[in-house]
Formats: sequence, C-alpha cells, structure tokens
Amino acid sequence: MKALFAGLVLLLLHLQPSAAADRPLLVFAAASLAEVMADASDGFTRAGGTAPKVSLAGSGTLARQIIAGAPATLFISAHPKWVSEVEKAGLVAETRPYAANRIVLVVPAGSAVPAPADDGDAAIIATIDRVLGKDGRLAIGDPASVPAGQYASDALTSLGIWQRIEPRTAPVENVRVALALVARGEAPAGIVYASDAAAEPGVAVLAALPERLHAPVRYPAALITADGADVSADAAAFLDYLTGPEGAKILRRHGLEPIDR
Repeated sequence: MKALFAGLVLLLLHLQPSAAADRPLLVFAAASLAEVMADASDGFTRAGGTAPKVSLAGSGTLARQIIAGAPATLFISAHPKWVSEVEKAGLVAETRPYAANRIVLVVPAGSAVPAPADDGDAAIIATIDRVLGKDGRLAIGDPASVPAGQYASDALTSLGIWQRIEPRTAPVENVRVALALVARGEAPAGIVYASDAAAEPGVAVLAALPERLHAPVRYPAALITADGADVSADAAAFLDYLTGPEGAKILRRHGLEPIDR
C-alpha cells in the first residue's frame, strides 16, 4: 500500500505543470501604450502566440501591485525607476530596452493660443502662462506615480517655474486621464506623451518640450519571476515579438521609437 501511495505521488508530481507553465501571460504596461499593446497582442496571436492579457495603468501603480504579489509575467514601464523598484524586490529576471517617447504641451483642438516662437525657455514659459491664464489648471499625471507627470515636473523645474505652477496642476492617476481632461476642455492645457497626442483628435500639440529639460523618456521591459518560478515562456516569446521587427513597426505606427537591444 505504501509503495502504491508513493507511486501515485510521484505520478502526480510528474503530471503537475511547472510554475512557469502555470502562469498566464499577463502584461502590466504603462497606460500610454494602450494602442501599442492592442496591436501587438493581435499580431502576436495571429503569429501563433498565446493571447496576452494586458493591464494598463500608471507605471508606479503597476510596480506597487507587482511588488505586492500581482501575478504579472511581463512589466513595461514608462520610466526606468519603476522597473528598478521591482528589481529591488527580487522579482525581475531580465530587463530589456524597448521604446522612446517625447513629452509635449497640448491644448484642446481648435485652441487659438499661438505656439511659442521658438523652443527657448522664455518662449515656452510665456506660452504656458498664456494658455493657463489666471485660473486654468495644467493636466498632468501624478508625479509621485506616473512617469509622464515626473517628466513634466522635471521639465517645469528646469524652466524654474515648478514651484508656482504646481498648485495649478491637476495631477491624475495616469497620463490618459490627463489627455482626456484636455480633450474634453476641462483643462486648458496638459503635458502628455507625443504618442498620446497622436492618438487623440481632441487635442493639438502646442509645443514639444526639449529633452534638455528632463531625462529622456524611455520604456524598459522586464520579465517577472516570483516565488522561485521560472520565467514564463509565453512572456519571453511576447517580449521577443515586441522588441523584434514587427514590434518596431507597431511602435513607429503609434508615434514611439524602438530602442535597439
């Protein structure tokens, strides 16, 4: 009887799927990648890959969820900081450069506010003051958890106006909410990614903020491991697709630039 029981246990262990195989392809991605992830998911699935489940939010929110135990297998952040936080928690098996973006000042489509005369600091400051007027608010992602908001804060700090502009910001949970506030005319201006502005016909780009004012906008991708599990093979395959030739085409189609490995 004991021998039979031991044999059954060994058989069950042999049949039990590995921890990696048991983990679904769950992608946590920055909200600004909504269209990119939709196209990439369709293309990957058509090519025979497993259909990904994608959760979109501010990168800081997603990182905290992963650290708290959310079962993501791939994390794509809009700022290296949040991948580093997950890495410090011992949950990253591999990181890979993925995409580059820019931040821009947007206004509701049809706005009569003129663009700055040049990309000098004085011209950009004058344009921001003009578009906000006396009581307008600047829509941005919350700098504490949303990379687009952090880039915006850094740019305004470099311009020397963050301290006076901060009380007049409308910080929100992700960059797409900031974009929507401007598109609906609920905020006279916002700072969002160039790719966001390209995806929303309800806004117009008034100015691109020069990269000298902030750190370059970079999206790293990280394969996530947890509890000693191997990296998900499906997640690794999807990351290869995202960082391969087809993934590069998708990024460019939506206003981002691929970064060579």
